[in-house]
Amino acid sequence: MSRMTLRGVPSAPVPPPPRWAVLAAHLTALVVLPSGLWRIALVLGHPAGYTEAGFEPFTGVDDKVWMLTLTVASELVALLTIGLVRPWGEVVPHWIPLIGGRRVRPLAAVVPAALGAAGLTLIWATVPLWWTYPHEDLTATGSLVVGILYQPLFLWGPLTAAVTVSYYRRHRVRRRG
Repeated sequence: MSRMTLRGVPSAPVPPPPRWAVLAAHLTALVVLPSGLWRIALVLGHPAGYTEAGFEPFTGVDDKVWMLTLTVASELVALLTIGLVRPWGEVVPHWIPLIGGRRVRPLAAVVPAALGAAGLTLIWATVPLWWTYPHEDLTATGSLVVGILYQPLFLWGPLTAAVTVSYYRRHRVRRRG
């Protein structure tokens, strides 16, 4: 168990995260990566499985900025899950203005993480059904490859939920009695 001190005041001991939670937290960043790399290929001008007509909507500057923004934002959100198993999920890093060095209130981490996990689970719940929908703008090979690259996103919400539950259990106030 670790005991963190903030400005000289010891906090209640927090048990370290279980190995499975650390692994799950790191997997969240990895499950987002394949689809992000595919979008980067589109941004760089590679049709990445689209037919010529299907690729046309992705050639504008605004579209490329959107895909790149979505990719970076998705990866950053996935990386936040690692905070649930690292010290910066317990104490705000010192380099952050105004709040650096302060203890993270458990519910300030748990509530957004739980809501995010629920939202991600709903958003990506139908990804396993990818091949049951028509994809006229993709080649047959493109549909297969894109489907494979997006399948890991199905795990994003459940992995985040599992790590969030672990964080909550480690940080909940234990009542004496």
